Amino acid sequence: MALKASPDQQALLLDLQTLDTRLQQLAHRSKALPEHAALTALLAEADALRRRLADESGEAEDAQSELARVESDVAVVEARITRDTDRVQHSSSVKDVNALEQELEALRRRRSDLEDIELQVMERLEGLQSTVDGTKAELAVLNTRIAAVTDERDAALASLESERSHASANRSTIASKVPADLLALYEKQRDRYGWGASHLRGGVSSASGVRLNESDMAVVRASAPDDVVLCPDSNAILVRTNESGL
Repeated sequence: MALKASPDQQALLLDLQTLDTRLQQLAHRSKALPEHAALTALLAEADALRRRLADESGEAEDAQSELARVESDVAVVEARITRDTDRVQHSSSVKDVNALEQELEALRRRRSDLEDIELQVMERLEGLQSTVDGTKAELAVLNTRIAAVTDERDAALASLESERSHASANRSTIASKVPADLLALYEKQRDRYGWGASHLRGGVSSASGVRLNESDMAVVRASAPDDVVLCPDSNAILVRTNESGL
């Protein structure tokens, strides 16, 4: 038996379709917010900076360890110089003093070489630490930008969610006024074909954007006002109004 519904009940489907279309648009806008792409790019840049910072920090730590080893070597040499100098001052053996003086001369040369190396490492460490500090500053600026874009995205999503919630509430109100069998058909056609209801305006189906041919229009004209008719092009429920051109 053909489905029946009053013209007013069928007209509710147009409001329902408008709201469903709006809900789809809102869902698409939520996924396509420019802030999503901006955040993806910024987070990728931040990851690259963090990797670079890790490498730079590793080099600085290696230089710091090298400096600590050189400083330790200098301390050992200076301790030996102090010891040998004390022994020279307290030795009465000319032979021992000569041997100690030779060793002191070698130790002083060693200390001088180590101090040169120490200076070079310190200069290198200073440059590496400056690079690390620069990258940290870049990352701080980038994190500030990420936080700002995140706030912008969250605000945009909150606005869209507010619209979605309002539209969804209106949809529920309208759907509650539609007969269950008519609503079930609407949902079925919308799930299957993308449109549940189509407004026939001036002989053109709003769902397909196509003008019905004369034979299809003849079928529509022959249908009773409370007959539920499907659009031959979109398969949506064809809602007839005073604008349909019948």
